[in-house]
Amino acid sequence: PLAQTVMGQALAPVSVLQHPPIHVLGVVLAVLGILAAFGAQMALGASWRIGVDQSERTALVTSGPFGWVRNPIFTAVLVTILGLTLMVPNLVALIGWVLALVGIETQVRRIEEPHLHRIHGEPYDRYTATVGRFLPGLGRLRTDRRAATSKGDKS
Repeated sequence: PLAQTVMGQALAPVSVLQHPPIHVLGVVLAVLGILAAFGAQMALGASWRIGVDQSERTALVTSGPFGWVRNPIFTAVLVTILGLTLMVPNLVALIGWVLALVGIETQVRRIEEPHLHRIHGEPYDRYTATVGRFLPGLGRLRTDRRAATSKGDKS
C-alpha cells in the first residue's frame, strides 16, 4: 500500500511538463540525439571504443563533431535521455536523467579525461583548452589546472 502510493506518485506525470508540445519536443530530441550519437560514433572511425583500455592507444580525434565538443556521443546520449524524459515526464524519468548526467560527468572527468591526457599529453591539453566538454565553449580546461590535476592536486 505505501510502496504502491509512493511509486504511483513517482510515476505520475509532472503537470508542468504534461503538454503535447513538450511531448513532441521530447520525440524530436530523442530522434536527434540518436542520430547525433550515431554520427559522432562514425566520426571517431577506428578510435571508437567502449570504455577505457589502458593498453590501447587510439588517435586523438578533434575534427567533425569533436571540433565542437569533446564528448559529442555523451552529449547526444544526454539529449536522447532528455527527450525520453519529456515524452514521459514523471519524477522517475527526471531522476533518471539527473543520474545519467552525474554518471556521465563522473566517467568523463575521472576516467576518460585522465586517460586521454596520459596517452596524448600536450596535444590533448591544447584541445581541452579550446573545446568544451559537452557544450561548445563550456567546460574547457586551463592547461595549468590540468597539470596540477595530473600531479594529484584535486583543485
